[in-house]
Amino acid sequence: MLTRHATPSRDLVRLADSPGDIVGLRARINRRLCLMDAQIRTFIERPEEGAVTAEYAVVLVAATGFAALLVTILKSDAVKTLLMNIIKKALNIG
Repeated sequence: MLTRHATPSRDLVRLADSPGDIVGLRARINRRLCLMDAQIRTFIERPEEGAVTAEYAVVLVAATGFAALLVTILKSDAVKTLLMNIIKKALNIG
C-alpha cells in the first residue's frame, strides 16, 4: 500500500526481496504495459470489427427463426387449403 511518503522505488523494494526480484518485477510490469498498449491501439484502429460480426450473427438467428415459423405456417392444413383454392380459381378463370 502506498503511504503519503512512499515513492515508487520504495514500493518496488517492498514488493521484492532482492535487487534481482526488482528487475524481474520491472520486466513483468513493462511486459504487461506493452500488452495493454497493444490492445488499446488495436481497439482504437478497428473498434467495430467485432460488432459487425455480432450483428450478422443476430440477423442470421432472426432469419432462421422467421424461416422456421414460415415453414410451420405453410405446412398447416388451413394454409394448404387456402393456397390450393387460390390456384384452382386462377386456373378456372383462364
